Amino acid sequence: MGLTKQSTSLGVLKGTTGVDIEASDEIIVALAGNPNTGKSTVFNSLTGLKQHTGNWPGKTVTRARGRYRYRDREYVLVDLPGTYSLLANSMEEQVAGEFICFGRPEATVVVTDATCLERNLNLVLQIMEITDRVVVCVNLMDEAARKGINIDLERLSALLGVPVVGTAARSGRGLSALKSAIEGVAFGRINTSPLKVGYGEMLEGAVKEVEERIGVLAGGRINARWTALRLLEGDSPFIRSIYRHLGFELEEDKDLRQKLADIREGFEGWGISSEEVRDGIVSAIVKTAEGIGRQVVGFNRKAHNQLDYKIDSILTSKTFGIPIMVLLLGVVFWITIQGANVPSDLLAEGLFWIEGRLFVLLDSIEAPAWVADILVAGVYRTLAWVVSVMLPPMAIFFPLFTLLEDLGYLPRVAFNLDHYFKKACAHGKQALTMCMGFGCNAAGVIACRIIDSPRERLIATITNNFVPCNGRFPMLIAMAVIFSAGSVGGVVDSLVATLVVLAAIVLGVGITLLVSRLLSKTILKGLPSSFTLELPPYRKPQVGRIIIRSVFDRTLFVLGRAVAVAAPAGLVIWVMANTSFGGVSLLAHGARLLDPFARFMGLDGYILMAFILGFPANEIVIPILIMSYTAGGTMVELDSLAEMRQLFVDNGWTWVTAACMMLFSLNHWPCGTTLWTIRKETQSWKWTWISLLVPTITGILLCIMAAQGARLLGIG
Repeated sequence: MGLTKQSTSLGVLKGTTGVDIEASDEIIVALAGNPNTGKSTVFNSLTGLKQHTGNWPGKTVTRARGRYRYRDREYVLVDLPGTYSLLANSMEEQVAGEFICFGRPEATVVVTDATCLERNLNLVLQIMEITDRVVVCVNLMDEAARKGINIDLERLSALLGVPVVGTAARSGRGLSALKSAIEGVAFGRINTSPLKVGYGEMLEGAVKEVEERIGVLAGGRINARWTALRLLEGDSPFIRSIYRHLGFELEEDKDLRQKLADIREGFEGWGISSEEVRDGIVSAIVKTAEGIGRQVVGFNRKAHNQLDYKIDSILTSKTFGIPIMVLLLGVVFWITIQGANVPSDLLAEGLFWIEGRLFVLLDSIEAPAWVADILVAGVYRTLAWVVSVMLPPMAIFFPLFTLLEDLGYLPRVAFNLDHYFKKACAHGKQALTMCMGFGCNAAGVIACRIIDSPRERLIATITNNFVPCNGRFPMLIAMAVIFSAGSVGGVVDSLVATLVVLAAIVLGVGITLLVSRLLSKTILKGLPSSFTLELPPYRKPQVGRIIIRSVFDRTLFVLGRAVAVAAPAGLVIWVMANTSFGGVSLLAHGARLLDPFARFMGLDGYILMAFILGFPANEIVIPILIMSYTAGGTMVELDSLAEMRQLFVDNGWTWVTAACMMLFSLNHWPCGTTLWTIRKETQSWKWTWISLLVPTITGILLCIMAAQGARLLGIG
């Protein structure tokens, strides 16, 4: 087989997938599989650091591609979205199916989980309908052995008609054999004859009637049998994809259109609808997978999954599931809060030491004083606050969160909360996106990609801001400690702060559910969709991989966006604080204008102005507020919480002010980074504005009710 642009799928890849591969001697390999099969581990183990991550063009689905060399050949591995099926119920399924069908990879590796092979075989059988260049990777063989599961790989290969390789990707076992099998399939050295699922006499007859005509019309550019099945079941997303790929509609052909019409009429005569045709196809695939599973999988019943079952009986029980979940999150938050203090102080000290050197540098080149103030006291100082406050908590929270994910606990969180989200007419996976929002709401919005339904994805996106991100933790903690704990110091402060943050989280979750229900009954009407929630086996976490994923994919990604938004904000804040009319700064003028409405909310004009100027990043709200109260021209921070408490009390604060401050912190517009992310994810200014207005209106109403209620009761 010659290694040309056509044989390596270069033209197709550029045209339909957006994967830009320039070398003509590269072998394209697709990596498919169910979620939680260790597919990402296989990908990372094969490609190492030679990876690139982005979005599929025009879609909010992540794609990753990487490279590896084997026997002096360069292989490009395209990691497809994890999916349970190719029947186009979700964007992930559509992307995976389109790439395998139209990208024409030299080989497609289907990663399966040895601990639940039968369920994974459904996807294997569907992919083998599209292409005969398939390698089945049975991963997690070590876990299967631990659970007393035995798999006859040779028998499985004989039944499927394609090479089967057993691996334990975490330890690297079997990866060399996998590379060899990929090479054999890609270069035709391994002959494959994939098993074809039988769909019954009636449907098979219908497929044969149209298959030949499709082959003539398509000229071999698509799999005729697979296309015939999609046309007969009326799979609209894939039919549209087929038409886009071919450049014309198959049903424009008179003969094919007539054959399809006759077949559908015959089905209707037997009382068979297109939905029943689809059900019949799915049923046949499932039964075939079950039959294969019975022949190749054996169990040692004494060892099989007993430990996982015992753990799940506690972690997902109605009695202990929710309390344990809250306790675990509390531990994560406490570690984040307590652990971030020292590195945050050290980072701030280092960054502000650099600030002093920048002033010296600008003075040495005789730069005007106002230039130094704008660039250093304005732009740089704002960036320093954002980095010193955001980076340490994220660097702690995201690895801890990823650790729970790697252990297999996060799907249990979704399981525990699924009932409540269903009651709110929202998607159960929203629980996972909400948890991600605790670290950063921008990351939570990106995580909404895992929700298949566009309507429910929007609900999750709009409501993600109701859970406090790490940028709002310092504000919530400060308010709790100085007005509740009395600034007693030490570990007690951290414990009190943790309890207050947990209370804020519970309130945020409650508001999320309430607003989700309101949205589903008004502008986003609909019923909650069903979804498959797989509880993966508990696994030993990979610490190195956790650190890399959390630092590069989450922490630095989010921090980069925050810095890009905060830099111009520093300029605006400095200008407003240092530009005066009538002896009063623009910042003070703005505060006076907002003061009547702010006091009705239980705040004051300076607090509301600080929130507005803190739009780029919630971390700078408190420094702006202190700067306003002290009438300084640059952002400052007091040496202790006691000093901050005294400053606030001197400016008329009561515990009601602090409570309303916390309420508005929990419920107000998303930060600039999150809104930017919402715009990129939804590709819509309409939903971006709605995402801004919904939490803001909610926060205003809650503050008004709290403030006016306290005044009516005489306790404010």
